[in-house]
Amino acid sequence: MASAARTTRPPKVRKARFVMLDELLAGLGVPASRVRLDPPPGTATARDVLRIRRREGRLFELVDGTLVEKPMSADASLVAVTLVQVFALHFGAANKLGVFLGADGFLRISTRYVRAPDVSFIRRDQLPGGKFPRQPIPALAPDLAVEVLSPTNTPAEMARKRKEYFDSGVRLVWVIDPKARTAGVYTSPDDVTALGPADTLTGGDVLPGFAVKVADLFADLADEPTPKPKKARPKRKPKK
Repeated sequence: MASAARTTRPPKVRKARFVMLDELLAGLGVPASRVRLDPPPGTATARDVLRIRRREGRLFELVDGTLVEKPMSADASLVAVTLVQVFALHFGAANKLGVFLGADGFLRISTRYVRAPDVSFIRRDQLPGGKFPRQPIPALAPDLAVEVLSPTNTPAEMARKRKEYFDSGVRLVWVIDPKARTAGVYTSPDDVTALGPADTLTGGDVLPGFAVKVADLFADLADEPTPKPKKARPKRKPKK
């Protein structure tokens, strides 16, 4: 007797969380130029994040199944690296408190989000056996997430990121602005202490004993060029 034919079910397609493009962009808070359409928004996974980085060398974060390109201007990169150097000088090579990650250190902060803060700090007691896991994108939320603003970052995007971070268990968020030479210290999505160049940025309970002058983070940045005044055009004489 012939066996019954095996039937296969079609793969489930993840349903997008939006209907119109403007709804998608409003929810993400980013310009359309940073949203990848392949794979289609709402269907992307963490594997796509790794595949694109490996094949194209481009960094995308995963937000509700949508790939959003991670911008990093040169001055933002300089400030982030400067901060990591300050951390290294303060804590030393054998840091017993925890580990630091850079801007390509992707973390699955929840089932819906893969984020890569410009600098992350994860306490050692969060790590399995006190060691950083070898997965390409570990399921970890940092204790400190640092975002250094680049020109295409928007207030709406940063507000969403802060909410995601604190919802996932992040304890402290720093938002550093190279253009204004300021730092915002967030202890919740909306509770912020604004610091200027003359102020000192401290680690609080997350990084006890750490302190750096805000101005020192921008010491190697040139001043913003003064825009040249526009020349007034001569008025045309009316034709007779």
